[in-house]
Amino acid sequence: MAERTLDTRNTIIPTKFAHMVLNTRQYEEMKRWYADVLGMEVVVDNGRLCFLTFDDEHHRLALVNLPDLKEQSPEHAGVNHVAYTLADLGSLLATYLRLKANDIVPWWCINHGPTTSMYFRDPDGNDIELQVDNFDDERLTGWMRSEEFRQNPLGVEFDPDLLAEKYCAGEALEVLLEQGSAPKS
Repeated sequence: MAERTLDTRNTIIPTKFAHMVLNTRQYEEMKRWYADVLGMEVVVDNGRLCFLTFDDEHHRLALVNLPDLKEQSPEHAGVNHVAYTLADLGSLLATYLRLKANDIVPWWCINHGPTTSMYFRDPDGNDIELQVDNFDDERLTGWMRSEEFRQNPLGVEFDPDLLAEKYCAGEALEVLLEQGSAPKS
């Protein structure tokens, strides 16, 4: 039998983000919302627990059905939002238009600089960010250290309908991914 050693001095970084679990009073509504917004499919649902995924992971989200939960105040401590990255701007805009047709609209659309982001609220009020990267990791490091970022770390709001219109008209992606390309009126 070969001996093994364990490195207890260095922080070991996770290989991936596996899943999140949400307690909910609105079990059926939450299942539908995550299926509509992220394309999640139910893996297992026993009425008390529901496991959903959108890829080859056994589950990315679990819902715990707790109908007697008290509603949380927006001022409570906890998670601010969870973000999901889509493949490209076209995917983000197509998702926006599909969801809008089903009366699911973002409460905030902002170009942070490194990302173009839309924030949605699930039925329990959890914020979910759908985003696309605006440039590569190398440029991101420079952006985070720039004076522009120090002056405005949040970004510039945009009009998603105008951005979709400009995208469909064939405007250059480099232009559309810049802050201010689709000003909010």
